[in-house]
Amino acid sequence: MHRPVGDLPAYGADVTRLRSLPRDLYAVAAAVLLVAAAVLVGRNVYTYDTLIVGWPPLLGRWGPHLGPGTPAAVLVAAATAAYGPAVAARLPWRALLAAAWGAAMAWTWSLALIDGWRRGIAGRLTSSQEYLSVIDRWRDVPATLRDFNGHILLHSPDNWPAHVAGHPPGATLTFVLLDRIGLGGGGWAGAWCITVGATACVAVLVAVRALAGERLARRAAPFLVLAPAAVWMGTSADGYFAAVAAWAVTLLALAVTGRSLWWAAGSGLLFGLTCYLSYGLTLFAVIGAAVLWLGRRGVRERPVLFVPLLAGMAVVPVAFTAAGFDWWEAYHLLVERYYQGAAGVRPYGYWVWANLACTVLIVGLATVAGLRRTAGVLVQRRRDGAVSAEDGRLAFLVAAGLLALLVADLSGMSKAETERIWLPFALWLLPACAFLGRPRVWLAAQAVLALLLNHLLATGW
Repeated sequence: MHRPVGDLPAYGADVTRLRSLPRDLYAVAAAVLLVAAAVLVGRNVYTYDTLIVGWPPLLGRWGPHLGPGTPAAVLVAAATAAYGPAVAARLPWRALLAAAWGAAMAWTWSLALIDGWRRGIAGRLTSSQEYLSVIDRWRDVPATLRDFNGHILLHSPDNWPAHVAGHPPGATLTFVLLDRIGLGGGGWAGAWCITVGATACVAVLVAVRALAGERLARRAAPFLVLAPAAVWMGTSADGYFAAVAAWAVTLLALAVTGRSLWWAAGSGLLFGLTCYLSYGLTLFAVIGAAVLWLGRRGVRERPVLFVPLLAGMAVVPVAFTAAGFDWWEAYHLLVERYYQGAAGVRPYGYWVWANLACTVLIVGLATVAGLRRTAGVLVQRRRDGAVSAEDGRLAFLVAAGLLALLVADLSGMSKAETERIWLPFALWLLPACAFLGRPRVWLAAQAVLALLLNHLLATGW
C-alpha cells in the first residue's frame, strides 16, 4: 500500500532551503507581476493593429460567460484537487494511467463545453483559417502534396489559409484522413484533438516514471490532469501535436531504460511524424537529447538502439519526400509567409517577454513554484549532491523542456498565440509540480486559474 502523496517527502533528502514556501511565493508573485505587466503594456502602450490580439497577451476578448460545461468543470476541478493526490498515491500504476487519461478528458471536455458545443468544439477547426476549410482541395492527395509549397506565400494563387500554410501537410492530412473514413466535420475533428491530446498526460507520466521513478510520477499526476493548459488543449490541433510529440519522447525513454529496439523504432517514427505536423516541434530534439543523456547507461550497453531509432525517424520524411513534398523549401517559404502576415507587425520587443506571461497562464502558478524548486534541485545537486538522483533526473528533464521553450521564444517565430503553440513544450514543465508540498492547495490554485480564464475570456481556441 502506498502512503498518501501528502505524506511523501518533496525530496529524496531533507533540504529545507529547497522546500521553502516563502521562496515559492516570491516566484509566484514575480510571475503574477509579469502577467500584469504584459496585460497593462499590451492594452495601454500598443494598439490592436500592432499586437493583433484582443486581450493581450492572449488571443481572445473579454467576455464573461457561463455554459453547459460549467457545472462539470467545477465538479472535476473540486474532485481532482481534493482527492487527486491520495488517489494518485494508492491506485495500481496501470489503473492510475487510465484514471489520469479519463480525468484529463473530463477536464478538457468540460472546459471546452463552457463555450457550448458549437463554439467550444464543433466550430473550432472549421473557420476560414483552419484545416477543415480546405478538405475539398485534397481530393487527389499525391497531387496536392506535390503542389503544396506553391500555395504557401500570400501572393501565390489560391494561397493556403494561415494554419494550413503555417504547418507541414501532415497536420492537414490528419483531418483529410478522418474525413475519408467517415469522421468528417468539426465535431469529429474536435473530439479527435481532445481524445488524443488527453493522452499526452499519460505519456508524460510514463516518461517521468521511466526516467525519475514512480514516486515523482505519482506526485505529478494530478497536476498533469488539472493543468490550465486544458483551456487550449480543447480543441486546438496543437493539443493533438502535443500528444504525438509527448509519446515520441516517452517511447524514447522506454527504449533507453528498457533497452528495447521496438520502443526505439516507435519513438523514431513518432519523432518523424512530429516534424511533419509542426515545424517548431523540431525543437523536441532538445528534450530527446535530454532523454538520451538520462538513459546514457542503456545507450552505452546497447548502442544498436540508434539503428531502429534513426530508421523510424526516416519513415515519414521519406514518404512525404517521395510524394513530392519538400520540407526544407516549405519551411523557408513559411518564414517568408510569416512575416507577410501578422508577424511582420507584431513587435518582437513585446512578445519576447509577453510570450512568457502566456506560459505562466497555461502552466499555472503551481508550475512556477515547481520550476523554482527545480532550479534549486539542479543547483543543490551540482553543489553537494544533497538531493536524490531521482529528483535530479526529473529536474534535468523539466529543464530541457524549459530550454526548448526559451529557444522557441528567442527565435522570433512565436510572436503571440503561444498559449496554444507552446502546449507541447508546456506539458514538460508540469512535472515540476512533483516537488511541491501541500498539493491540494496548489491544485486548487491551478483549477481556479483555468476556470477564471475560460469563464472570463472568449479565447481564440
